Amino acid sequence: MRILLVEDEPDISRQLRAALGDAGYVVDIAPDGEEGQFLGETEPYDAVILDLGLPKVDGVSVLERWRRAGLSTPVLILTARGGWSDKVAGFDAGADDYLTKPFHTEELLARLRALLRRAAGHAQPMLTCGDLRLDPKAARATVNGEPLRLTSLEYRLLHYMMMHGDRVISRTELVEHLYDQDFDRDSNTIEVFIGRLRKKVGPERVETVRGLGYRLMPIGAA
Repeated sequence: MRILLVEDEPDISRQLRAALGDAGYVVDIAPDGEEGQFLGETEPYDAVILDLGLPKVDGVSVLERWRRAGLSTPVLILTARGGWSDKVAGFDAGADDYLTKPFHTEELLARLRALLRRAAGHAQPMLTCGDLRLDPKAARATVNGEPLRLTSLEYRLLHYMMMHGDRVISRTELVEHLYDQDFDRDSNTIEVFIGRLRKKVGPERVETVRGLGYRLMPIGAA
């Protein structure tokens, strides 16, 4: 899952990038509202973490512009302690959740997981597809109760496909959501990782829909 972090405080940016990376997310960082607005409008993110006190363009204005442009990406806003009016303004601008600084990284990760679940239509924290199960909190997947040994990229690929398990996902979409903006993207590499994933979860679980992309198949009991 690919996340945009719009935050002007370098220490917080470094801390969150490391924590999000460890949790299996790809992270792009914008240090001000102007760059954040541009990235949000031009890159396909699964969620945005948006500080409200930003240089150049404030966070509420950025969010208002995104929503006016039809951008429906879930947004978690970061506000200063006691800034209740900022929270109200953020929600009125189209925010989905908020967190007050200073915050615990574990709480931010939990709120982010909940945002992503709701956006993808999942009510339960555990993702399932037949007897294939994935726990985003623990970053762990199992087949019929047996743990899978996945590389970080294989895990991100499986996570994204399970979040959107009811539809066919194109190679282009997978590339856009698995790599950050600075990565030399090549959709052919997705075929390699799909092949590796098939070997680990079972070839019949990952269907190739010719000319369209890939889809997970619910094999075995849920």
